[in-house]
Amino acid sequence: MKLTEIQIGQNLPGRVKLITQDEINLYARASRDFNPIHIDPVFAMQTAAKGTIAHGMLVLAYVSQMMTEAFGESWLSGGSFNIRFKAPARPADLLTIQGKVEEIEKQGLQTQIVCSVICSNQNNEANITGEAVVRFNNVEEMKDGH
Repeated sequence: MKLTEIQIGQNLPGRVKLITQDEINLYARASRDFNPIHIDPVFAMQTAAKGTIAHGMLVLAYVSQMMTEAFGESWLSGGSFNIRFKAPARPADLLTIQGKVEEIEKQGLQTQIVCSVICSNQNNEANITGEAVVRFNNVEEMKDGH
């Protein structure tokens, strides 16, 4: 999409993601975060969580995927989050990731787009809420959503 086509109130292309224990385990290996609350069901059942939970940064990665689909290289090179982790995601949760353009601010040769973002589970409980900000040069146009 072209920069001139982005409008306040526009919804970003959402994502739906099923969390699995296998995916959590893969993320644990990649991040080297082997906290048993994530990977040991027997241990996790004895905690207040009453079962394993996904790493918060794994869930945030899904939100970043949505932003990359919407803004491509501009997100990857100039994006940032201001978010809150509200509730853990668990194996078998079906997450819905959504975003919406809230502000468009032109600042000299750059434009800043502020989007609200939310990740919710199948019970409509928010896992992550907040905003994502992407900046890019006005002279560049995003091509095919990138």
